[in-house]
Amino acid sequence: MPGVEPGIDHARARLWVQKWRFYERNALPWNRARIHLHAARRESFIRWPVHGNVLDAFDDGRLELGPHVLFEPGVWITAPDPARIRIGGGSFLNIGVMVAAMELVEIGEHCMLANGCFVTDANHRFSDPVTPVPWQGFDTKGPTRIGDNCWLGANVVVTSGVTIGARCVIGANSVVTTDIPPHSIAVGAPARVVRTIQYT
Repeated sequence: MPGVEPGIDHARARLWVQKWRFYERNALPWNRARIHLHAARRESFIRWPVHGNVLDAFDDGRLELGPHVLFEPGVWITAPDPARIRIGGGSFLNIGVMVAAMELVEIGEHCMLANGCFVTDANHRFSDPVTPVPWQGFDTKGPTRIGDNCWLGANVVVTSGVTIGARCVIGANSVVTTDIPPHSIAVGAPARVVRTIQYT
């Protein structure tokens, strides 16, 4: 009949359900309970919803949280096997923070990542003129590391292979493309050190 969508055959429906279960796996009640159990064993807290392959990474020991880590709603963790993510005790990931690892991302103790930060050790490939960009995969410049007691303002991006030293402040909307020495305030895209923090 004109204007009526054809029915979904069983094979397509089964595939759709499989994809739904994969994409919504964190929201399934038994998986949600397991994620909270993993967090509780680490004396940490995850406020719902959380996105990405959190449960797989926990189960495989590839997501390491110190005590009293807090994920606010909307945190997204991407760590496909064998990638690892380590987050030190007392660190706070605010709403909408995304951490994506290809090999290793480390966030130190007592760090604050404000809303919308993105920290990764990977870069998306785009060099093949024939293959669609989403299918080209990733490469890395090496681990990305954030030292202890760092504060990243809203929407900061930390790119592949970068090390931010301890007790740094990175201004909102900055893009960190090179190493930042300890005790620095850095701002901009790309981020540049504008001041060294002095303690009296």
